[in-house]
Amino acid sequence: MLPAPLLLASCTDPEVTEINQTTPSPALWQVETSDGEIEGWLFGTIHALPDGFEWRTAKLTSIIDRAGVLVVEISGLNDDKAVSDVFSELATTPDLPPLQERVEYRYRKDLSALMATGNYRGGSFTATESWAAALTLAQISASGDPKNGVDRALLNEFASKPVIELEGARIQLGIFDSLAEADQRDLLEAIILEAATSDPDEADKLSVVWRSGDMDRLAQENSEGLLADPELRDALLTGRNLAWERKLAGLWPQHGPMLVAVGAAHLAGEDGLPVLLAKKGFKVTRIQ
Repeated sequence: MLPAPLLLASCTDPEVTEINQTTPSPALWQVETSDGEIEGWLFGTIHALPDGFEWRTAKLTSIIDRAGVLVVEISGLNDDKAVSDVFSELATTPDLPPLQERVEYRYRKDLSALMATGNYRGGSFTATESWAAALTLAQISASGDPKNGVDRALLNEFASKPVIELEGARIQLGIFDSLAEADQRDLLEAIILEAATSDPDEADKLSVVWRSGDMDRLAQENSEGLLADPELRDALLTGRNLAWERKLAGLWPQHGPMLVAVGAAHLAGEDGLPVLLAKKGFKVTRIQ
């Protein structure tokens, strides 16, 4: 999970109709041992989509049928209440400074505008930690529905098969919760800046980029915005990739072919999972 979801129009928007005319080909890799035994597959997902946004392919459907185990970031993603309860527990600290006082002066006007758009008042976040306020504010301008997210769809597909989680809601949200306050405020300011400067049309383009499997473009996105901050990049992306690579290297010998489905950002670039696993001795081949 990254705190800046891709923005998408609803399925009735003419632009969505137009982009659905393109052929889906989201990024997919096959992972084998050095002697050619198939261990499983890596699939880059997106966490929110509008109704009617087509992304499935015949190749992916075949792999879903072949895979004996699904590996995801959070296995309980379809249990909204459980995730919300963990968020509330970690996010809440009483008697915090007003949110306006936690950002530099130059961000305050845009913060006020963003809060007004979300119908939040000045004192709305005085019991909410800065990271949690940032994630909450990031949802204001987001479109697309998390219920249409690819991760959730795959969890439904594997309802009768084993599912393994790489983190779970508590660990994943705990990553944000463990950020130093200075880094939490950097995250908050990055969200404010993104909301103030983002182009809604660009979000639609990024969704098309994901579906087209353009990992070079996604790698470029990984180096911009809030992920340009070294501390945030390490905590939210590269550090997690390294932890997942170690976990997967231990899981593959114990299980049948596994479909590993995580946010596409984690598969892009030189510090993405395909490259990290290849360095561990696995044969990782892009197949879609």
